[in-house]
Amino acid sequence: MPPQESIFRSAMKTFLRIFFGTIALCLAFVLFSLMYSSLSSASLVEQNTTMTILPDANGKREVVSVSSPAILQIPINGIIGEPKKLDAETIGNILLDSRSGLLSADRVKGILLYLNTPGGTVVDSDAIYRMLEEYKTRYHVPIVAYVEGLCASGGMYIASSADEIFSGPSGIIGSVGVIFGPMFNIYDFMQKVGLQAQTLTRGLDKDEFNPTRPWKPDEGSALNEVIAFTYQRFVDVVTKARPNLSKEKLINEYGARVFNCMQAQKLGYIDHAMSSRDEALLALLTKANIDPAKPYQVVHLSPKNPILAELMSSKSPLFSGKIEHSFISTEMQLRQQPCYLYQPEI
Repeated sequence: MPPQESIFRSAMKTFLRIFFGTIALCLAFVLFSLMYSSLSSASLVEQNTTMTILPDANGKREVVSVSSPAILQIPINGIIGEPKKLDAETIGNILLDSRSGLLSADRVKGILLYLNTPGGTVVDSDAIYRMLEEYKTRYHVPIVAYVEGLCASGGMYIASSADEIFSGPSGIIGSVGVIFGPMFNIYDFMQKVGLQAQTLTRGLDKDEFNPTRPWKPDEGSALNEVIAFTYQRFVDVVTKARPNLSKEKLINEYGARVFNCMQAQKLGYIDHAMSSRDEALLALLTKANIDPAKPYQVVHLSPKNPILAELMSSKSPLFSGKIEHSFISTEMQLRQQPCYLYQPEI
């Protein structure tokens, strides 16, 4: 046989081995995904989170029996309303999963909120607060909050679900207020440079705060009423939860100011200044009737990786063959601007 033919046949054999090996791996992955999906469907309960064991009050992270009580630590870190991280849906999934799987049979006996947030959207702050209040009432579990850094605005809203609030030495607390905007008007500038704009609307005041036309004297009056209502609810929620915080002084003196932990304790925003996370945890154990000398578990539930979760549940475009397309114009983005308890800088 000629040398050239032997080289060709050898190359073809190598190519075919690689080709069929790759196909086999792909088929194995698809079969594994389908089996996983079937098992998930068969269980009728799809977990949206993964569990991590956190240190107890003695700094230990030992795995204990599933019959032992558990404390659920929920981090409220970052901007409230951030999708897939700190929005109402994410916190709702955490609370839902805390009653199933390894935490079923009423294992969770208390919630420790771990706060470091400048605030966020009104909708998510209020929704998370209400979910925590409902959870506390339905399952008869205490909630204790610990402030590691910031507990401002929406953070204070959520912390109002706690029975007690502790703060570390670096805690900055307060900012009870609502902000929307700023909005800018560029009509005069457009006139100078010769630009024109046209907006098609139906419905009175649909183009409120349109920056390309002169604003009317009562521009935003309806929106201002919404903000006033939201602010009043915010004040009511905080002062109901913090009886030592004067509602009159909050509105007329403290306003949306922030305070260090010592000032915040003196004014009634929090209960314990210059504390630690372990002190807050021990107080929660006492409220939950858990003996810290006996086995218990502190856990954190974090959202699953969305890409991996989609692959495992066969929801990925790889399996469904569907790819969603969307278009959002600049005008649409402006009109979707949320009302914030804290407005992130842009």
